[in-house]
Amino acid sequence: MTRTDHDTPATILLIDDHPLLRRGVSQLLELEDDLDLAGEAGEPEVGLRLAGELDPDMILLDLNMPGMDGIATLKALREQGYAGRIVMFTVSDHEEDVVAALRSGADGYLLKDMDPDEMVRQLRQAALGRMVISESLTALLAEALRSQRNQPAAPDIHSLTQREREILRELAAGLSNKLIARKLDITEGTVKVHVKHLLKKLNLRSRVEAAVWAVQEGVDK
Repeated sequence: MTRTDHDTPATILLIDDHPLLRRGVSQLLELEDDLDLAGEAGEPEVGLRLAGELDPDMILLDLNMPGMDGIATLKALREQGYAGRIVMFTVSDHEEDVVAALRSGADGYLLKDMDPDEMVRQLRQAALGRMVISESLTALLAEALRSQRNQPAAPDIHSLTQREREILRELAAGLSNKLIARKLDITEGTVKVHVKHLLKKLNLRSRVEAAVWAVQEGVDK
């Protein structure tokens, strides 16, 4: 779900087991006219229920919580049909956590030690349908992709059709399927099919891997 109505605030659900952090985020968002904290939960199970009741534009999700962790909660949210943006919000800058979250369907990964103004900027980008990642993690993600790629053949841009290359460039820019469809004047279903095909041709496992590879190779130019 990507917002199309920019006259109303983007609604956010925060799922985090630390009360002090929830209060800080709440106070931060109170200062913004275009971002609205619609609800908060200290337990993943409560967060799952609120996601169904509130259907927020975006969910800020902690990674490390007792009981059901952030990755399991992320998967449960998708399984129950939540189609909005899910952004991991965590202290962990470990490579395996970043990769696991993005491969599990997260739309972003932000660190809790980021500057408040930068956090607000990133949340606005996420609400518009863009993938958001803390700047300090970009190089780490690229290296993780490089070191974990044990494929029989390296990705080859020449294996893609012209339309697949166009979509790859938009993936590299962080655009969602809905925004790509609008920009290229095709259906969202068509974009999904092209993304599936280009991932298979490039021997990559996720749109995030494709985006990072495209940036590293200069395909996004």
